[in-house]
Amino acid sequence: MTATDSHTTEVRLGGVGGQGIALAGTLLGEAAALYGNKEAVFTQTYGPEARGGASRADLIISDEPIAYPFVRSPDILVVLFQEAYEKFRSELSPQGLLIVEEDLVGLQDDDAGATRLPAVRIAAELGNKLAANIVLLGFLVGATELVSRDAIEEAIRKRVRQQHLELDLKALDAGIDVARRAGRD
Repeated sequence: MTATDSHTTEVRLGGVGGQGIALAGTLLGEAAALYGNKEAVFTQTYGPEARGGASRADLIISDEPIAYPFVRSPDILVVLFQEAYEKFRSELSPQGLLIVEEDLVGLQDDDAGATRLPAVRIAAELGNKLAANIVLLGFLVGATELVSRDAIEEAIRKRVRQQHLELDLKALDAGIDVARRAGRD
């Protein structure tokens, strides 16, 4: 799947505080705007609790100037927590791509076509389950080509602390690899 037929893609990432939703959104936005020669707008919301409260990162990525800075109907919805799925699922565009963390999100019957990804398990196998956000980001990049692998890697290298860099690059590659394998099925 490519991002969308138009030159603008709306993306929503949802979860809870502590899952790295804001970081994943920041990385995707920077990859697009700073290293991918695209326009990008990033907004985030989170509950009053830093950890455990609802968290959302919205991005609009376009080849053209962005006139309205808020996501209205995401073309891509990525959720890492059940509450985020329940809250944002109805806003996904009819032909949109739904990606869920399969161990944390139970789907409704009409979402049989959703992409289920064991991001937490993959991250744990790499050494730290907290890298699940980067696994999901890698899958998103690999499945949609919304930004290039080089652009997202550069954003990670510039933004992530040195002590987490090796793990996050492995997590990125793991997500991209799962997307590529899924594309061949």
